[in-house]
Amino acid sequence: MSQGLPLPHALLALAVVAIWGSNFVVMKLALAHFTPLWLACLRFTLAALPLLWLARPRAPLRWVAAYGLLIGCGQFGLLFVALRADISPGLASLVVQSQVCFTLLLAWAWRGQALRGLQWLALLLAFGGFGWIGWRLEGGSTQLGLLMCLGAGLSWALANLVSVRLGPVNMLAFMVWSSAFAAPVLALLALTIEGGAALWTGALSAGWTGWSAVLWQAVGNTLFGYGVWGWLLARHPASQVVPLALLVPLFGMGSAAGFLGEALQDWKLQGAALVMGGLALNAWALRRPLVRRTE
Repeated sequence: MSQGLPLPHALLALAVVAIWGSNFVVMKLALAHFTPLWLACLRFTLAALPLLWLARPRAPLRWVAAYGLLIGCGQFGLLFVALRADISPGLASLVVQSQVCFTLLLAWAWRGQALRGLQWLALLLAFGGFGWIGWRLEGGSTQLGLLMCLGAGLSWALANLVSVRLGPVNMLAFMVWSSAFAAPVLALLALTIEGGAALWTGALSAGWTGWSAVLWQAVGNTLFGYGVWGWLLARHPASQVVPLALLVPLFGMGSAAGFLGEALQDWKLQGAALVMGGLALNAWALRRPLVRRTE
């Protein structure tokens, strides 16, 4: 099997990570109008609307539901709550890439995918970066926000493994149907935790900016982004696809600094260097040919 993705597939992955990275700024703007769980509910409700004309994907409903709940409630529920007041957008774009580390570890533990020696060193570097960030947090970001983003990364990693189990399916239909499972659960959580008054106020006061941000969450990020990402995971080993997400923090931290004026303190850049260095080392390790022993 090839040690890398074909160029068209690599370009698709690059488009996805660019959208995901810059989207952290859009999330923050949307959270100025909507409560976190309500925003997540709206995102996945709009993503589920094409259900009206797309046939159900040829996948067990339990996996469709599991993916929707992991991405909708686990990843974005936690991420939006953290972004509201406990972590900055640029830093969140970095920490949520813990999904790469969690995916590799889960694939090793549950699916028996071998990890090379350099990959273990890469994981150690990346987790060291997360630890350094947690030690030095300041400027409005909290340890709670860091933990919620790590939880979002773990949920994303579990969803990656669900994608691997599916094999080739219609990923657009899969994203639409999985969103339909996430939306009602998020609606119930929003009503229970945030209250109906806050939901109604947000819907009325959001205006063009707020609703455009919600639409972008549904179409750009959920349907296109996760549809393409799942399509790639169904055709290539997770160890080839997932590490490309190391580019997300470049777009995330750059756009947060450029559009929101987020400071790039030394400790933040040091932590980012450790995390991204680890992820880059992992990607490089995958390109080294395996040395086969002979009897």
